[in-house]
Amino acid sequence: MRACPTKCFGYNAVAESFFGTLKTELVDDEDYRTREQAKQSLFEYIEVFYNRQRRHSYLGYVSPDEYERANAL
Repeated sequence: MRACPTKCFGYNAVAESFFGTLKTELVDDEDYRTREQAKQSLFEYIEVFYNRQRRHSYLGYVSPDEYERANAL
């Protein structure tokens, strides 16, 4: 088991949540024939849908793009 800094409970929770969502919303329904096809599909999901359109509960149910625009310095 790897050493963990103080107060790291839930440290991987965000990553685990993301990969669980990715698997549920995309990968389980796909049948990739090539690695390149899988890479393109994952890129489109993350860059086009997940970051620009999908609403995130931890951001107050807005997309990351909306959140960044609303909170720009």
